[in-house]
Amino acid sequence: MSGNGTSIAEGSLVLLHFDLRRQWLLRVDRSRQFHTHKGYINLGDLIGKPYGSQVKSSLDQIFWALKPTTHDLIMHTARRTQIMYPKDIGLIILKLALTAGSKVLEIGTGSGAMTVAAAMAVKPTGHIHTYEARKEFAEIAERNLKRASLLEFVTIHNADASAGIDGAGFDAAVIDVGDPWPIIPHIHKALAGGAPLVSFSPTINQVEKTTEAFTQGGFANVHTLECFIREIRADTGKTRPATMMVGHTGYMTFAQKILRSE
Repeated sequence: MSGNGTSIAEGSLVLLHFDLRRQWLLRVDRSRQFHTHKGYINLGDLIGKPYGSQVKSSLDQIFWALKPTTHDLIMHTARRTQIMYPKDIGLIILKLALTAGSKVLEIGTGSGAMTVAAAMAVKPTGHIHTYEARKEFAEIAERNLKRASLLEFVTIHNADASAGIDGAGFDAAVIDVGDPWPIIPHIHKALAGGAPLVSFSPTINQVEKTTEAFTQGGFANVHTLECFIREIRADTGKTRPATMMVGHTGYMTFAQKILRSE
């Protein structure tokens, strides 16, 4: 339950913001207090307030009750695996043209970061079918999707996709497993003609093998990208790049299904 979308209700997700380093994604529960080193906040006091409102702690410290973005949902997911970062996810959503109504195949759910973003992009009429061989990871992803109120747009298959994929006519596919090559023929069969896909790989050796598998397996427009972002610390007279940045996380190899003449 999330009120009318502009005001906070019982059960709403809220990003409680103190500063850039201290912010928390919380589910509003009128019976709960949230404790920080800046004092505690009665979450029930947020109910009925519009997003963006100020709230004071028991120590008279000011916090802001912000509306969570997809980025916040991803970065606050529970995880036991390395998640795909928003910088990569955003590019993938754009290049795979994930929009409302898209039917998407995902191989390698992990903790569900990509799944959350994809579900947010394709709802309310689209659907994600995601495969995860490890039960514990599938369960974590399910909890993360429930927390984001997106589970109704996702079917989690706790199965090894190399044994086969249910369904056909998928509009796009996302692959995030260490050895995708045995699965590529199944993915080709499941995709609609011309449909785009991406394989996320941590190492160059994986990129080389994936490129070869795509090229020989009925795909064209095969190309690999890597994405970097750097925060700028803006302050009058002393603006500079942040000392730390999100550098290499993985390589994204994109392609599109082709229909070869028999």
